[in-house]
Amino acid sequence: MKKLQKLTFIAVLVAQALILYIVEGMIPVPFIAPGAKLGLSNIVTLTSLFILGFKDTFVVLIVRILLSTFFGGNLSSLMYSLSGGILSLIVMHIVKIFGKDDVSIIGISVAGAFFHNVGQVLAAAAIVHNINLVVYIPILTIAGVGTGILVGITSNYLLKALSKIPIYKYFGNS
Repeated sequence: MKKLQKLTFIAVLVAQALILYIVEGMIPVPFIAPGAKLGLSNIVTLTSLFILGFKDTFVVLIVRILLSTFFGGNLSSLMYSLSGGILSLIVMHIVKIFGKDDVSIIGISVAGAFFHNVGQVLAAAAIVHNINLVVYIPILTIAGVGTGILVGITSNYLLKALSKIPIYKYFGNS
């Protein structure tokens, strides 16, 4: 893929992730744990990981987090998003590589959702200097498994749909 095409595609992915982030903020989600969300923008992250690979997906993730913080966040939301997002992406990449024949995209998504929550709880514990916040992990795990399945199924359908368009062949299959 040419550099300009790739840059344009990355920009489109960031825009899609931002739209999902904004829409998600409008959905009232009755979770028990504070700050729990559906993680809809992770659909774009997971899809990008399969299309573009780790490095470009890292760019998509960081730009999306920075822009979403600019549009409606604060310093603490930036720290939580970065810690959860980066840890999640690293784990999904590792599971994708080492579980390539044994783990589905849904399994990769669930692993990412779990570690996203772990990253955020560890960041929160570091910020407030209280490791007892890890008691939220079991509650967030239950929510994370459900949302991870939703994100994985959606990403799977999205990848199948994208594979039918002619330009997909230029993306490579990372």
